[in-house]
Amino acid sequence: MTEGERVRLIRQYAAGEITWHELRERGFSDYVQVLGALGEAGLRPPVARMDGPNTDARRRGRALVREALRQRG
Repeated sequence: MTEGERVRLIRQYAAGEITWHELRERGFSDYVQVLGALGEAGLRPPVARMDGPNTDARRRGRALVREALRQRG
């Protein structure tokens, strides 16, 4: 994989256009490489979509964190 391809893939991943699974298929061997490439590009990991079997649990967790932060300040 060329450096240009690597950067393009990382940008697509950060934008939520491709998945971690797709990055592995295209040459990234571990998530530490992905995090490093995101950092080098000044990008953050994508936020997981709110769908699937854990959606309710994630919403409850987010509500708990928001309430705790609200109480602190």
